[in-house]
Amino acid sequence: MLAERLATGPFQRPAWRVAPHWWDDTEQTAQYVFVLDALNFCFWGEPKWRVENPGRGYDGYWALAACLRRAIEAGAPLLDAGFLAHIDDARTAELLRGDGELLLLAERSASLRQLGRVLVEPYGGRAVDFVAAAGGSAVALARRVAEELPSFGDVATYDGRAVRFYKRAQILCSDLYGAYEGCGPGAFHDLDKLTAFADYKLPQILRELGLLAYEPSLAERVDNLAELKAGSPEEVESRAATIWAVERLRRALLERGVGIKAFEIDWLLWELGQHVASRHPYHRTRTVFY
Repeated sequence: MLAERLATGPFQRPAWRVAPHWWDDTEQTAQYVFVLDALNFCFWGEPKWRVENPGRGYDGYWALAACLRRAIEAGAPLLDAGFLAHIDDARTAELLRGDGELLLLAERSASLRQLGRVLVEPYGGRAVDFVAAAGGSAVALARRVAEELPSFGDVATYDGRAVRFYKRAQILCSDLYGAYEGCGPGAFHDLDKLTAFADYKLPQILRELGLLAYEPSLAERVDNLAELKAGSPEEVESRAATIWAVERLRRALLERGVGIKAFEIDWLLWELGQHVASRHPYHRTRTVFY
């Protein structure tokens, strides 16, 4: 049982402050986190998008972080909201250059423009002021981000009801926490209220670990790399089951004396998924929400 395995030793949260992330202990770190999570979606193109750095290559999310670090270190004004407000597709493509196909490039460019315009007015271009407006609440910040930045407005409709996943809005809060090590703009009093971040990598590792199972016809579609339409019942159910599986695991750990938050379990499982070979592929959904 996974909870038993995790409870046998001291829990160590994966570190956020690792390369190729960028940080500098100033308010610029918040600018970086907002840019990072404005672009943090849909990395499953074929051939897989990849970025080569001296001595190491990255794909997926880490390739995005490598691109942003490369751009910042080269002097690109990527952390300037005014620059972002007017960025075009060609400049976005240049900043995110790599090998293979990066899906939804135009949508990424639009997400950066939207972020820049919202930060410029009424926040004076400063992400830290956006964060401060939430009053130290991760829940309030996630809601504010989802409402003011439509590209983060991750809301599905299921059986006539709104399902607010807010994946990227919530992960932005946890990234701020990690980037600032729980201090300053990363200090939140209600991080325990965040859910797991429902994407396509977490269901894959949960399925591999036996915590999530697909109905046979859905399993066949996922295993054959058929795309699941964003907002379809199967896609919504898969994401909802991911959140509930992590919550069940959190409760099972608490019963064993290990009190950790859902987002910390998410980080652990996501990191595990980077290193464990899975018998199953992840589901493919073309979306800006994850």
